[in-house]
Amino acid sequence: MHNYLVIGGSSGIGQAIVGKLSEQGHQVWATYNKNPQTDTQGIHYSHLDVLQDEINLDNLPETLHGIAYCPGSIDLKPFSRLREQQFIDDYRLQVVGATRIIQAVLPKLKSADQASIVLFSSIAAQHGFNFHSLVSASKGAIEGLTRALSAELAPKIRINAIAPALTDTPLSSRLLNTEQKRTHHAEMNPLKKYGAAEDIAEAATFLLTDKASWMTGQVIHVDGGMSVIRK
Repeated sequence: MHNYLVIGGSSGIGQAIVGKLSEQGHQVWATYNKNPQTDTQGIHYSHLDVLQDEINLDNLPETLHGIAYCPGSIDLKPFSRLREQQFIDDYRLQVVGATRIIQAVLPKLKSADQASIVLFSSIAAQHGFNFHSLVSASKGAIEGLTRALSAELAPKIRINAIAPALTDTPLSSRLLNTEQKRTHHAEMNPLKKYGAAEDIAEAATFLLTDKASWMTGQVIHVDGGMSVIRK
């Protein structure tokens, strides 16, 4: 049994990760911001706004075996309509928030024999899509951070990132809120479907646990083949 921290564990992919780790018998500490949660057996919730100056993680155990940083945003707009503050805010949420959490819990990760960090990128970081400049900028930084920290934290701490394509979560609900949109996005994918939170959580849980003990510095595409297949 290991101890894991899931930042943003109250909905979508984060919630699915919490469920899968708990099913495997691990102890999970999860945070929420806008969706209050109640503790259940093996799952301990606390409120955390990653954009606030103070990060209080005093409720965590002395040893952590892994963390997943799940907060994100999807703001698709033409580049000409984006303002400087939007890039700054998105970078703070997706990149600075992750670095602050990692720095805060680094001693707890180092106290484990082996530990793992999972971050989240996007297919848009390596492939050009209309109206994705905001997403691509911050997720590109996440991929760079993943590779740099994998070198700095080896051999005791592994760090990998997952780059999904469109996944059915509350974050992407506006993109899948009609049957026409769902059909359109499914048809765009080589496997003729969009992702589910559980698809991404399966990969994240694998990377967090010892099953992926020889993997670090990787950006794993869980995207139905969209990043490599052209039909």
